[in-house]
Amino acid sequence: MAYSQPALPYAENALEPHISANTLGFHYGKHHATYIKKYNDAVAGTPLDDQSIEEVILAAAENPEKAGLFNNGAQAWNHSFYWNSLSPNGGGKPTGQIAEKIDADFGGYDAFKSELANAAATQFGSGWAWLVLDDGTLKVVKTANAQTPLTSGKYPLLTIDVWEHAYYLDYQNRRPDYVAAVIDELLNWEFASQNFLNAQV
Repeated sequence: MAYSQPALPYAENALEPHISANTLGFHYGKHHATYIKKYNDAVAGTPLDDQSIEEVILAAAENPEKAGLFNNGAQAWNHSFYWNSLSPNGGGKPTGQIAEKIDADFGGYDAFKSELANAAATQFGSGWAWLVLDDGTLKVVKTANAQTPLTSGKYPLLTIDVWEHAYYLDYQNRRPDYVAAVIDELLNWEFASQNFLNAQV
């Protein structure tokens, strides 16, 4: 089935000054939209056409001949997840159950923050840094290119996009500065908390 690009959960200028409307316009309006168009073109008329994008991603990941379908489907899904991982009112320390879980599994928020920032800054080339729930334990993982935790059975809670198009217009080669701004000012802990609660059901 065709995958429709979800509307941004905020205005294009809502993340300024940390992420500019110019960056968001290109990132959402060009890059994300292109992944979705290529995914829809690739899946149309195939035996996978009636399945959800998550089901298609999992099926295509196991078939090297469907690399193009996987790459565009996973990038379409990853980006939709990324927009929701950000909030104009985000950043700072989480509260509630997810905060308690972070303390238990990482030894405190500062240790978690350091691990997430390091994963995002050191991902070689293009990719993603994620907070995931893996068999009941919170972990930070990074994935290259279009790879997603969905294919390894991990439950994603938050992500940071570290493809250059996510930050280069604003930060040029200063990826660590972009990562710090996302963590300190934009991470959507309400979204992560809801994902954490959903994973318990």
